[in-house]
Amino acid sequence: MASSPVHKLTEEEYLAVERAAEIRSEFYEGEMFAMSGGTHVHSRLQVRMISELEARLTGGRCTVYSSDLRIKISETGLYTYPDVSVVCGRPLFADDRKDSLLNPSLIVEVLSPSTESYDRGRKFEHYRPVETLRDYILVSQDRVLVEHYARQEAAAWLLRTYSQLEEELHIDSVSVAVPLSAIYHGIELGE
Repeated sequence: MASSPVHKLTEEEYLAVERAAEIRSEFYEGEMFAMSGGTHVHSRLQVRMISELEARLTGGRCTVYSSDLRIKISETGLYTYPDVSVVCGRPLFADDRKDSLLNPSLIVEVLSPSTESYDRGRKFEHYRPVETLRDYILVSQDRVLVEHYARQEAAAWLLRTYSQLEEELHIDSVSVAVPLSAIYHGIELGE
């Protein structure tokens, strides 16, 4: 018995479904991938990162966004929802709906057991060609660990790892330093 071919969605079909849906889905190569909900620790770390970045960037040229704002990676065709994104300068959008950002400067992903390998690997591969992206930050939710990839010349990325509450995450592209003690404040690790 022959199997039925899988219908591949166009970007327009995806956006029509996604804009009407109650749950969010990523989109890549004609397929939608439902996003799972996060734990309370994941949510708290996301809020902490948003709060800390917002407090340090308010009044400047950079704007902080939550995971409610979708990002379109034009270079690869991926539509995704990072936990935190920052745009420095004027935000550029894929269309007049202004719900698919094209030019993130900084992206933060809070790692979950179900998404960690994707966030570290394939998802970062999608993010790297975005010319405006200067920083990619991974925040662990099971231990104090922040990994910061900073774009260098010649498409190289420099990894800095922070694992002590006394350390500060230095994001030179936006002239910000965030203490790990502030990121992990009130977070009970290993739950």
